Amino acid sequence: MKSPAEVRVGLSIRKLQTAILRSVSRSFYLSIRLLPAQLREPVALAYLLARTTDTVADTTRISRTVRTETLKMLSNGIQGTASRGVVIDLTASFVPLQENAAERTLLRSLPDCLEWLEYMAAADHNDIRLVLEKITHGQMLDLERFDNPTAIRALQAAADLDEYTYLVAGCVGEFWTRLCFRHVRDFASLSEDEMLALGKRYGMALQLINVLRDAGSDLRAGRCYFPEEELSAADLSAAQILSEPARFQPIYKRWTKKAQDELECGARYSHAIRNRRVRAATVLPALIGARTLALLRDASTTALQRKIKVRRSEVRRMILSLAATFASRKPIDAMFERFSR
Repeated sequence: MKSPAEVRVGLSIRKLQTAILRSVSRSFYLSIRLLPAQLREPVALAYLLARTTDTVADTTRISRTVRTETLKMLSNGIQGTASRGVVIDLTASFVPLQENAAERTLLRSLPDCLEWLEYMAAADHNDIRLVLEKITHGQMLDLERFDNPTAIRALQAAADLDEYTYLVAGCVGEFWTRLCFRHVRDFASLSEDEMLALGKRYGMALQLINVLRDAGSDLRAGRCYFPEEELSAADLSAAQILSEPARFQPIYKRWTKKAQDELECGARYSHAIRNRRVRAATVLPALIGARTLALLRDASTTALQRKIKVRRSEVRRMILSLAATFASRKPIDAMFERFSR
């Protein structure tokens, strides 16, 4: 018989995995639901912790200095080097400043997330800590690099953008791969090293698509992820991009092409997965990413002025197609081909 404490934790975990996860995610919640049971918990918890740190980083009504210090303390709490009580008290001031009710609830759920982490099996526990250490490092770098929202600042070089996409997403591809090799029998037709390399590039591609999709809103917030060295070569400043989008298009198109090429790693990664449920969960973000790139290409220069987003109805059709075809490889290839035209 379970103790009262175990029952309470079990109920908290169930709520985190369902209502709270669904409220703060969109396509990723659907991907998680497709996973076998043994993968859902570590993937869901890592996602919730990453969304929590992201919410802290994005609370612009609090100074960047305080956000950076809070992120450091939150990271220490996840790593087990800071008191859980101190971390919870520090993040409590962020709760009432969230305009989004789901994010308020997420921050209030931090004690349950940290407790859930302690209940994880040791290997999963360690992998969650490793991926969150990298993600929070990327978020803190972002706060340091873009420290003045009234002036648009660009990253210096392409290597800086690669570093950013790895820290906030490429490492997630590695995390996913390690979990799957540990929990899924006969996971892939490729070796673990090959899948780790593909997973890393897949994650970086998905984050680069986010950068491309959010470029306009990022610029208006003082953030330019496109390298200063490329802008200078085109005799263009970050501050000119929004007013002269046509001049910016060659740079934007080069990074769009890179995202498309890197997304092929997601297709190759998914192709190698033997378990159909895991293949469906893994390939869904790539399909959404391919469709997003198609919408960005169609939008051309107007992509910087409006929100580009794949409709929920389209995502549902992707999921139904994956279910109807049992996530078979040929139909998946056909969807990629259709979205990539």
